[in-house]
Amino acid sequence: MRHRLLGRAMPAFVLLAVLAGPALAQEGRTYQQPPAPIADILDTKPTPTPSLSPDRTTLALFDRANLPPIAELAEPMLRLAGYRINPRNNGQANSRVAWLTGLSFQAVEGGPARTVSLPANARFVSPGWSPDGRSVALLMDAPTGLELWTVDVASGRARKLTDARVNAAAGGAFDWLPDSSGLLVRMTPEGRGPAPDVSRPPEGPIVEESLGRTAPARTYQDLLSNAGDEALFDHYFTSQLTLVPLSGPAHTLGAPAVYLGASVSPDGRHILQTTVKRPYSYVVPAALFPAEVTVTDLQGGVVHRVADLPLRDNVPTPFDAVPPGPRSVQWRSDAPSTLVWAEAQDGGDPRTPAEVRDRVFMLAAPFRGAPTPLIDLNERYAGVTWGDADTALVGSRWFNTRHETRYVVDPSNPGSGRVLLERNYQDRYNNPGFPVTEPNLDGFPVMRFTADGSGVLMTGPGATRAGEYPFLAAMNLSNGQSERLWTSEDGVYESVVGILDEDGRQLVTRRETRNDPPNLFVRDLDAQATALTSFPDPAPQLAGVTRQLISYTRADGVQLSGTLYLPAGYDKDRDGPLPLVMWAYPAEFTDAAVAGQVVDTANRFTRPGGISHLFLLTQGYAVLDDPSMPIVGVNGAEPNDTYIQQLTASAEAAVNAVVEMGVADRDRIAVGGHSYGAFMTANLLAHTDLFRTGIARSGAYNRTLTPFGFQAEQRSYWEATETYTEMSPFTYANRVNEPILLIHGEADDNSGTFPVQSERFYAALKGNGANVRYVVLPLEAHGYRARESVGHTHWEMTRWLDQYLKNAGPRAAATGAP
Repeated sequence: MRHRLLGRAMPAFVLLAVLAGPALAQEGRTYQQPPAPIADILDTKPTPTPSLSPDRTTLALFDRANLPPIAELAEPMLRLAGYRINPRNNGQANSRVAWLTGLSFQAVEGGPARTVSLPANARFVSPGWSPDGRSVALLMDAPTGLELWTVDVASGRARKLTDARVNAAAGGAFDWLPDSSGLLVRMTPEGRGPAPDVSRPPEGPIVEESLGRTAPARTYQDLLSNAGDEALFDHYFTSQLTLVPLSGPAHTLGAPAVYLGASVSPDGRHILQTTVKRPYSYVVPAALFPAEVTVTDLQGGVVHRVADLPLRDNVPTPFDAVPPGPRSVQWRSDAPSTLVWAEAQDGGDPRTPAEVRDRVFMLAAPFRGAPTPLIDLNERYAGVTWGDADTALVGSRWFNTRHETRYVVDPSNPGSGRVLLERNYQDRYNNPGFPVTEPNLDGFPVMRFTADGSGVLMTGPGATRAGEYPFLAAMNLSNGQSERLWTSEDGVYESVVGILDEDGRQLVTRRETRNDPPNLFVRDLDAQATALTSFPDPAPQLAGVTRQLISYTRADGVQLSGTLYLPAGYDKDRDGPLPLVMWAYPAEFTDAAVAGQVVDTANRFTRPGGISHLFLLTQGYAVLDDPSMPIVGVNGAEPNDTYIQQLTASAEAAVNAVVEMGVADRDRIAVGGHSYGAFMTANLLAHTDLFRTGIARSGAYNRTLTPFGFQAEQRSYWEATETYTEMSPFTYANRVNEPILLIHGEADDNSGTFPVQSERFYAALKGNGANVRYVVLPLEAHGYRARESVGHTHWEMTRWLDQYLKNAGPRAAATGAP
């Protein structure tokens, strides 16, 4: 029975290798430590995470846990309907939780931070401000579950509001009431018994069938697979909605159900709920199970049924496809109790011709009568930003063209909208930014208007060839034109965190430079900025590393760029060319000019963490980070039909650029990547001789195992068989004639990168006589988290590159692309 309860005793890591000798099933190694100073940097205390209160008077500074020990990941884990949960505390699995360990409050007006007294060895998640900014709620981990706590900002006193029964299995376990008097909490039902026993022998086979109905599905992870899984899903995901006041007794609302969402209306009188129901599916996650979307009162009585959604296991695979029926149901932020949602008018299939793709509806309490159309869209609905009674911004997008449109709508006179702007949403140079939003008195986000009401304040990254320089601007709602009010100064990356005054002249910003770590400041646009925090450099060992943006041109004229990092103390004239690692990740575009946009990073403070390849700088390697690998499809052409050719051309241009600079030795260049970057790495080793070796982490190598699309590929295997085959390095395993290191998390949770991808690719390489090492990291997901796993990954990468790159001599007849 495959109910996937992890937590068993396991070897430190699993290694399979083909080097000069026979294949070894397990070398019996333990976790290895990386060379200095990598281990010291990994063990440095993380910088706190700041959060500005809704009333803009206080910063909460949350201390973060460092990399967890492998024993923490070894806690039992259940994989159910697309979720991974910890059955001990009925929350998210430890592989997906970033625990917080401390809290302090810093007044924006200055003065020392006040540390909140929490229980010894406390760890918590999901902190959330009350709408009035006077309290912070959080979920505290306890031996038998999660407890709801609140912290009073004025006194710094923390107290427990519930016992250890908060149900965070589906995330979003609580929602503040708009008047800040309490919270709506999902709790496990009172008196819930033990989990069902799923260890008994099965009573029959598992049967699925499809009787002529077209129901393609993408490659999802962690699905239900049998009756035992269904029983466990019901047990751990069933919640009881409970109103928990800050003072006074709690009371329950309605009956227990499998809630995937519950939110209180801005006037505090209604609750919008999404509950799933049987029959469950073994081919799609819980978000696509049959579901009911309802509105209840605060006693749990149903006052409106928004939708009764069927199982949605037949959604077409193109990215612009959506399920039919109401979706993205939410409360309107600036109205007491008004529902807003979108419905496809083309059946949800972008291949169906239609003038109107989506229609956005509104329905106000008491939810009687027909919904009111807000606007018709010729692209897919991408969200709405609310302002006031007569102003909102609605966005739409269309993936095939990378096109977005933003409309100004008048909710008091609904039915149409006026185009504010249109753009290619991949265009970094011409990004107008997004409206500044602030929580209103009910705690819901609304746009910040200019003083005269004619426009909205906007913030954006401000990308230019010289770098990203964030800005604050005023956008005129009549014509879409923007006036810059403030832009980060030259050599500085400073972004807006919040606006402190009604005139928009005083800001809280996050400021960093090439040499100064990020810290928070109060910036008066008419005066100097004042520091609020003084976080130190987390890795001063890397302070001497140099970096520069390099730009170069692909053979077909596409402009490319990458960031070149050189080790501290390196002198090209004295030391000569270095062994270099190129670490990249391809991306698809529909516009060659957009694909070729170059943005410098000279004003950014860069320090590696986790499994970053930039740690290789401490070991004498140069790194070309994120060299452009654009896959461009122009005028409707499918980018991936020329994937190998474009990938090869980009890699050749990058190699030539660093060699011509004199910083890299053409015979000592490696390529590496994670996920889709690992896929790229394997393809470059299979189709070129540009690189001496490669490192591929957590990749997918056989596209027939993701037959209904992958990455930005929307066609199925049967629609593009040749492309799927040619893009799969598994097809060309016999051509990989350079050493390759494969690393994969045993519990990879990313769609499409099942561990079997590396397992089968390793078998193919081994069977064709390749030089390959395959490392499986127990308990790790797509990104590696445990301190032991992270350290061992760096040990593997450094050891591999030392053997096959740093100390490699010239090779004969390096021919580039075959």
